[in-house]
Amino acid sequence: MDLLNAEPIYHSPAIRAVYARVRQFAHLTADATDLLLGAVDLLDDTHAGIPVQDEGRLLTLLTYQQALDEADSRVTLVRNLTVLGAQDALTTAELYVTERRRGVHPLPQPLPLSPAQNAVLRSVAQGEVTVTDDKPLVRRDNTRVSISTIRSLESRGLVTREPCPLWLADERVHLTTDGCRGLAATFGRPRPSVSTTTRPASRPTTAHAATR
Repeated sequence: MDLLNAEPIYHSPAIRAVYARVRQFAHLTADATDLLLGAVDLLDDTHAGIPVQDEGRLLTLLTYQQALDEADSRVTLVRNLTVLGAQDALTTAELYVTERRRGVHPLPQPLPLSPAQNAVLRSVAQGEVTVTDDKPLVRRDNTRVSISTIRSLESRGLVTREPCPLWLADERVHLTTDGCRGLAATFGRPRPSVSTTTRPASRPTTAHAATR
């Protein structure tokens, strides 16, 4: 919020929407942090044999399995609170940049990327792309993307891979600083459509009767 407040900008409806979303992000982040820290404290106290307060404010000595179950429920709640965080953050960033560039000419030129590369770059920004056994996957809809597309973005310094704690995922793909700049340059412009290749319809075969 401090960075936004420091910007001399007209508070149009779009910018007011950006402020509202950023405030919402701040509250969700604070709530998620409290839940995760509480889960850690719960496990530490149970391991040390320290009673914890239940919902009735009574001190209760939990078994370690009970503590694990409670911690897991808090982690699940955090996941539900933040499940759309990356997607909403990207939408908010695009809204802000587009509004700031209104009336500005010439606009920054986007990188010369293919529609497939642009689509993967956006999916990476949303935290959706993981790699398992060198096979990329967009987790949101379980669609596959080409490993060659990932490697082409890596070779240009736009994305990088890091170990991923998710089950059945070896690595998560992240934007680099250059990748963030490259993606931001596309904001406010029409999105290129990813072309699909279809096979031409096969012609029906005609049976020829043998003539004598």
